[in-house]
Amino acid sequence: MHTNSQSSHARKIQKQKNCIDDLQHYQNLKTEFNMKNDIIIAGVGGQGILSIAAIIATAAVNNNLYIKQSEIHGMSQRGGEVESHLRISSTPIASDLIPTGAADMIISLEPMEALRYVPWLKPEGWIITNNQPFLNIPNYPPINDILNEIKKIPHHIMMNADEIARELGSEKAANMVVLGAATRCLDIPYEEIEKAIRHFFGRKGEEIVNMNLSALAKGREIAILKLEGEKEKMRDEEMEERRDEENKTVKG
Repeated sequence: MHTNSQSSHARKIQKQKNCIDDLQHYQNLKTEFNMKNDIIIAGVGGQGILSIAAIIATAAVNNNLYIKQSEIHGMSQRGGEVESHLRISSTPIASDLIPTGAADMIISLEPMEALRYVPWLKPEGWIITNNQPFLNIPNYPPINDILNEIKKIPHHIMMNADEIARELGSEKAANMVVLGAATRCLDIPYEEIEKAIRHFFGRKGEEIVNMNLSALAKGREIAILKLEGEKEKMRDEEMEERRDEENKTVKG
């Protein structure tokens, strides 16, 4: 005997599984028909926030997409808050500001700054963030409290971008690590992001270009592994849920 009802837990698992399984297909459909990405990029001065915005914007324009961008510098000297609203669409865009609850993605180089913009995130939106704090205020909250709050967001990818960048040769490339992770959720071909990086860093020489491309690739690899891990976990939870339902049916 089978039951037609699903527990709320099973429905939640299925919803998340569908989100991850269909992500690439969904991106392809959006790009082909009516693509739209509303992205908030956040951090503090000196972390390369505006470089991320410029690279994504360049890739979008090269992919024949419309963009609108708004920047807030608080100030862009090292340690001040920096925020960029980046809107990308296959159709004209009216406003350069993303409304509350409408962002598809928050890309952040600093965990507290990522948490600051959660009210702008869609329920199905993604947070992609560095997990290393920039201690620019005397009463910075306990970092574990911040990371635990981010973990409550259904769709998030966190990484130690600083350490990864150091291992690749320069901590300055941490922004490219985070951008690389974000490319898994962007509706812009990865190759276009690579081209934009070559253009952006080209005048600094081949070594700098290659280092930033390596950081980008490493970040993307982390995101793919994270998503695959979530899919495997969801499959396990789904199987366990089914076994529980079958046991209840047998006992009933």
